[in-house]
Amino acid sequence: MDEPVPADLLEIADALLPGARLDRARYARGGIHDVVLLPDVAAVRVSRRPLAASSMPGHVEALRVIAAAGLPFAVPEPLTPAVRFGERAAVAVSWIGGAELPPGKGDPARIARLLGALRDLPVTPRLRAVLPSPRAHDGHWARVLAEEVLPRLPGEWRPEAERRLAAAAALEEVPDSLVHGDLAGGNVHWDEDGRLIGVIDWDRAHLFDPAIDAAFMAWHGWHNVRQAVDPATCHRARVWDRLFGVNILCAVFLLEGNPLPSADSYADHILAWLEDSGTEEANAPKPTLPPMSRLPSTR
Repeated sequence: MDEPVPADLLEIADALLPGARLDRARYARGGIHDVVLLPDVAAVRVSRRPLAASSMPGHVEALRVIAAAGLPFAVPEPLTPAVRFGERAAVAVSWIGGAELPPGKGDPARIARLLGALRDLPVTPRLRAVLPSPRAHDGHWARVLAEEVLPRLPGEWRPEAERRLAAAAALEEVPDSLVHGDLAGGNVHWDEDGRLIGVIDWDRAHLFDPAIDAAFMAWHGWHNVRQAVDPATCHRARVWDRLFGVNILCAVFLLEGNPLPSADSYADHILAWLEDSGTEEANAPKPTLPPMSRLPSTR
């Protein structure tokens, strides 16, 4: 049975979308947002953290630019500006139908088309103006990991973590592409015949190596990723994911030269990743996507 929509969230939805029917509203709890789902009408995203509230206007503007960029699938379009409700902020975005595929399932050809559309989208000045670009900060993400995070790990794990970081830092650079940054599970909507409908939740979008999104697509199984991308992209995807898991790693790609908030918490997540995945020699890399609510927020 669906969890009832809290009354305060219904009030926010009604304020943003006056006249919209709320009798079919459903509630979804995201990592940093509460979401009121109004089927076939809109999704109302309401911040739960102060940082999410303050960053929402920037995310809304980025979403407008991405939605207008010409991707060959649906992207939610903002229906309202970001509006403050006390300490919270909220926005209504257009409805995207469909549903996620189960883990390990998927058509490599359709996965390839999705990844190719993101990779081949021209990176325009408008996109650069609204999205983080890790390379614009001269390796800041790697320095943060090396100087702020790895020293917080237990001594027995530091050599392994340092080796994985060195392998990622040594990857050959490829041209920046639009990277979704959470391209897995419920963020990718397919129809009943397995055709892509659209992609939601672009808050972690940035401009970087398209292999990051290929690693997220390991939700559908690495065997499907291998068939969907070229060998070089697959190699980079595995190295990125092997580092500390791309879902955890993307947080440092969004820092834009700023310090890492909650470094202790971030190091705890990395330690859990290392303990779960084991050493490279003992375990093949696999996608592990901890809930966003448990990850330290950077935007």
